[in-house]
Amino acid sequence: MCEATLSLVEPQLVLSLFGARDQHLRVVRTALGVNVTHRDGKIHVSGEEAAVSQATIVLEHLKNLVERNGTLSPDDVSEILSRVNGNGEPDLKETIEVINSGRVIKPRTAGQEKYIAAIRQHDITLSMGPAGSGKTYLAVALAVEALKLHRIRKIVLVRPAVEAGESLGFLPGDLQAKINPYLRPLLDALHEMIDYDQIKDFMTDDVIEVIPLAYMRGRTLNEAFIILDEAQNATIAQMKMFLTRMGEGSKIVIAGDTTQVDLPSHSRSGLIDAMSRLKKIKGIAQIRLTRADIVRHRLVQAIVQAYDDTETRAKKARR
Repeated sequence: MCEATLSLVEPQLVLSLFGARDQHLRVVRTALGVNVTHRDGKIHVSGEEAAVSQATIVLEHLKNLVERNGTLSPDDVSEILSRVNGNGEPDLKETIEVINSGRVIKPRTAGQEKYIAAIRQHDITLSMGPAGSGKTYLAVALAVEALKLHRIRKIVLVRPAVEAGESLGFLPGDLQAKINPYLRPLLDALHEMIDYDQIKDFMTDDVIEVIPLAYMRGRTLNEAFIILDEAQNATIAQMKMFLTRMGEGSKIVIAGDTTQVDLPSHSRSGLIDAMSRLKKIKGIAQIRLTRADIVRHRLVQAIVQAYDDTETRAKKARR
């Protein structure tokens, strides 16, 4: 038998760490066969040496998650437990090399690591997940890495321009000025990974292209890394059109959040349809990220939870 002691988080976050009626601590106790108690402002873990070592690592990760996000869900606890291997170390090995000198991007959750691995291992990856879970950011990072390593010749970043009905002619300015508001999130991600002047050169040389979905029609893209962001706002016809642009040596990532569909009520989301229609095709991966993968400000996870709870109650009331 051995014992370990951990200092606690801020007092206002203790309830989030332990869970209602200590449900989170009970899960750790049961999963690892240790005794976990709280006294004198500290967490005490006792049991077999290997189990105590694992439990200490798990609790440290849970504590860090609470301090970052302010909340902790049962899914978070299960995921952290699943990420710890027999040596008590977090099993996150994927890393992404981008063009900015010395910059390496790493997954911050097990779900994000699975997403990275799926993109690397498949020619087409469809992903769904809430805001802040890294769907677009990690896909752009992998595209930049593929360009750096000369695995592709071109990056194509695509978004539906739903608010303008895919007709941008009434907006002022040239084409770039018209589409810039819709494509800004993709450009923001790029600027974290490639120097500003180099992005300008890449775009001038057509190595990086950022375009609305409507402008993809009639093209075939070879040796390209193609990302469709906000894919929940593509119609079924647009999704079919997009998927069939794929040429030799290309890779496609489709990312969206099906809780934020802005299409007219009579239109069905092409992302939802594709997840169902393509699920049995070999070579196409499907990844579902969750609230546990949200890595933005700690309040984002709480906001997503609040909206999900409201929608769940509304659905029950309609039954």
